[in-house]
Amino acid sequence: MFSVRFWGVRGSVPVPGPSTVRYGGNTPCIEVRAGAELIVIDAGSGLRVLGNQLLGQTPVTARMFFTHFHWDHIQGFPFFAPAFVKGTRLDLFGAKKLSATLSETLAGQMSYPNFPVTLGELGAHIEFHDLHEGQSVCCGDAVVSNARLNHPGGVFAYRVDYGGHAVVIATDTEHYATLDQKICALAEGADVLVYDAMYTPEEYAGTGEHAARTGWGHSTWEEGVRVARAARVRQLVLFHHDPDHDDAMVDAIEAQAKRAFPATVAAREGLQIDIS
Repeated sequence: MFSVRFWGVRGSVPVPGPSTVRYGGNTPCIEVRAGAELIVIDAGSGLRVLGNQLLGQTPVTARMFFTHFHWDHIQGFPFFAPAFVKGTRLDLFGAKKLSATLSETLAGQMSYPNFPVTLGELGAHIEFHDLHEGQSVCCGDAVVSNARLNHPGGVFAYRVDYGGHAVVIATDTEHYATLDQKICALAEGADVLVYDAMYTPEEYAGTGEHAARTGWGHSTWEEGVRVARAARVRQLVLFHHDPDHDDAMVDAIEAQAKRAFPATVAAREGLQIDIS
């Protein structure tokens, strides 16, 4: 079995409420199942929901890959219930930073006065792994590779290959005037490309009544379509929805993208895509 499931699809901050109920309001968390392997991409507030679902399967063994350490991508980790259970094993992977390592970042988030339980008090056995650009990690029969993309402070996109199929997660990345060859190479021939479509083209460029978002580190559905075509991916998934985009707005963005690339869907909490 090779599948991807979405537990959090929003960017910046959680936005629960009646206007986001269909797509969901949790920040990024994606579950990839590759055979017996559990691979988690990012630890936004959606990780809490995934953790609650996994409690019936404890002890849990998982590999967790962080695209970067901005708060909306790590804020769910202190509420990941399996991390409090003895016997759980977590291997955490993130880019090596000069300012702070992944372990230091998570420990800081869980230190007084931010949180009552420290990282060292968790019941799980946790190991931290620094990643370098281009490095591949074997997870059973799956291979996770990465590429560094364009976001303030840096960001990794990840590709998971398993059984001759592939899913690529490229969130929190800003496009260039020309196609980003790194993301095109990483996504080449993938079954599924999950792409940062936080802004509409009008919001990004600052046309009409919109203030420009250029330089903010995010992209558009239009650029996602360009990458999907260039990389010859089978399906495009729009991800990291703007917190100010309600369900109707995401519907409209999905409809526009579908007209340009029919095999497009807007990510929503609970969506599962079976790749093979």
